[in-house]
Amino acid sequence: MKHIIKIRYIIYLSIALMFIAFGFQKNYAQSKNTVRLKADYFKIINGDIYFDIKASSKIDKQTVDVSNIEILISNIIKDDEEIEIGTVTTNMNGEGRFTLKSLSLIQPDSTNTYNINFAFKGNTDFKKASKTISFKDANIEAELIEKDSLNFIKATLFDASSNKPLTDRLLTVQLQRLFKPLRVGSEFNSTDESGTIIVPIKERLPGVDRILVFEVVLKDSEDYGTVKSIIKAPIGIPIVDESTFDERTMWSPRNKTPYLLLIFPNLLILALWGLIIYLIINLYKISKSKLKNHENS
Repeated sequence: MKHIIKIRYIIYLSIALMFIAFGFQKNYAQSKNTVRLKADYFKIINGDIYFDIKASSKIDKQTVDVSNIEILISNIIKDDEEIEIGTVTTNMNGEGRFTLKSLSLIQPDSTNTYNINFAFKGNTDFKKASKTISFKDANIEAELIEKDSLNFIKATLFDASSNKPLTDRLLTVQLQRLFKPLRVGSEFNSTDESGTIIVPIKERLPGVDRILVFEVVLKDSEDYGTVKSIIKAPIGIPIVDESTFDERTMWSPRNKTPYLLLIFPNLLILALWGLIIYLIINLYKISKSKLKNHENS
């Protein structure tokens, strides 16, 4: 009888411990914050292919950046099959960039759609999170043409897998500048039935060595992401370099200091040291003369 009571006691104690552990684990999990992942796909024709990733979390009703977390990137081929293609760690702004050497390194599904998953495994502060994006491959063929003494940007957008033109898509033509691209032509340029736009360049713009760098951009497309084609056109107004950066001026680099500023301060320093040495010598002579007079007396 006592043996049965002991067994029951052990069973009840085990069940109680299980409930306590479960409750502790639940409360611990609830104390973690949720990470929100955002990912965008970018393709530059004859250039980089990359994903820009942003991790954030809402803490105390404020959205904050989640830094220094590792995000696993994998290619979803089938529902039950994923291939890891790399990892990226977010910076202080919660941002990270993963660059693909080639789109051929990942595989599309049967509909020629690429499916990429971004996963965070979680840590002591944040719960695990994941984000999946899907996109197809598109290309932009862009060129500079001249017609009736006017320059035009001609661009054709088409699906890379089927080579079919993409109609009624909005393309932006812009000129690269130091701080922000300068839009060229109208704000919205919709592709025609052949997937083409033709945008006139009405104004003459300055460029280094007469080179203007234009961009034709399909931006934030739900099906194709962001695709950009770059054209270098020698049609700019030559820029006369009036910079005195490499001359010996007050605002030049240290190795280009004006000779006057090199010579005059050094002469002043030498003069001051000469005066100090002269005074020290005279003090020494005076003290020596006093000592001699004292001995003679």
